[in-house]
Amino acid sequence: MNSPEDNTNILKDENERLKAAIEELSILNDISTAINSTLSLEEIIELIVKKCIKHIGAEQGTVTLLDSREQKNPFHTMIRQVDRSSDFLPLHLDTQITGWILVNRKPLLINDMESNEHVRIPKNEENPVNSLLSVPLLLKGSVIGSLNLFNKSTPGGFTDADKRLLSIIATQSAQVIENARLIEEEKSLLHLQEEMKMAFKIQMGLLPKEKPEIDGYDIAGKSIPAKTVGGDYYDFIKTADGRIMVCLGDVSGKGMPAALLMSNLQATFRGQDLGGHKPCEIMSKSNNLLFRSTAPDKFATFFFGLLDNVRHEFHYCNAGHNNPIVARKNGGHYFLDTGGLILGALEDSSYTDTVISLEVGDTLLVFSDGISEARNPSDEEYCEERIVEVLTKNPHLDSAGIIDHIINDVNTFADSRDQMDDMTIVALKRLF
Repeated sequence: MNSPEDNTNILKDENERLKAAIEELSILNDISTAINSTLSLEEIIELIVKKCIKHIGAEQGTVTLLDSREQKNPFHTMIRQVDRSSDFLPLHLDTQITGWILVNRKPLLINDMESNEHVRIPKNEENPVNSLLSVPLLLKGSVIGSLNLFNKSTPGGFTDADKRLLSIIATQSAQVIENARLIEEEKSLLHLQEEMKMAFKIQMGLLPKEKPEIDGYDIAGKSIPAKTVGGDYYDFIKTADGRIMVCLGDVSGKGMPAALLMSNLQATFRGQDLGGHKPCEIMSKSNNLLFRSTAPDKFATFFFGLLDNVRHEFHYCNAGHNNPIVARKNGGHYFLDTGGLILGALEDSSYTDTVISLEVGDTLLVFSDGISEARNPSDEEYCEERIVEVLTKNPHLDSAGIIDHIINDVNTFADSRDQMDDMTIVALKRLF
């Protein structure tokens, strides 16, 4: 039979265990509540860290997540919390600890930092680490990060009971954290998609809204980006002397970077006196402007010419672009290759230009390599020969009809293969 003193001690021990159990249930309940909450990822992790610090009695806590997309620095500390009673500097040990967790996939408990062999953490005034407890965040058998506590506030350091509780918390928290992260990634993706849609509207607004009315000529253009936005550009600009500038450019790359460079290219040309200089002079100046304002790996192919609809002459210069095609009414054709190097590659590049005459029934077609280099499932290119074939077999079509016919033919040729590059075409036809 136990003495009154023994019974008292037993009751005290039972009360302590009961109190600890209630506190454990409380923290687990708080984390469970977060599962069905609308808290952000940061708020959920902050709640977990704060609860662990308070209940286990640590000076500092962190959650470090592993991002497999980051090759150079895959470990990312989401939340770091410090107990108000502690004034030492924030720790910068998460990468080393999480690296150990990633390799060993089990909890790490150290109460004697100087003699441990697991991680090397120098102890000094700026980094007074006495003890640490770190457990893996496991999700479907994979480590997605770690939950870490530093410096137990009570003598003796972290206990096996602390390790057991933190492991339970980590098990329950891993799915919560991953769900919150996926939700935030989805929100970011939706936001990016909205921005890309806006960028598409802005870019389409930079292209001609309608084809110009030119006596004796029919002209049209179309651009279809491979992504939401693209790097192809075409334009029709009326000069001060009454001529019409027709141009088409294709900048390096795809997507948003290419779209930004395309806007730069458009501003470069529209900011010049197009009617007061020869095409070769305009191209040379544009090359230097683009060279000075872009990175060395950024460049553009560009073709432009000035149409004189009175003399029926087309004065052009080609800067490394796909050679436009002039299809004659009688079925013949030739390419426009006079010009020079691509824009932005070398400073002070020289360019030449020439003048051609356009006869009634002639069709001038300018296109980007997204047309000629489109590929089918057999990896065969559409090529310029097919473009010439469409032009020569359809002399009855107007400019818009020619463009639609070629694009439809390219899509049929590509079959199920995705569009690989931006597709842009400008067609100009002399009517009388």
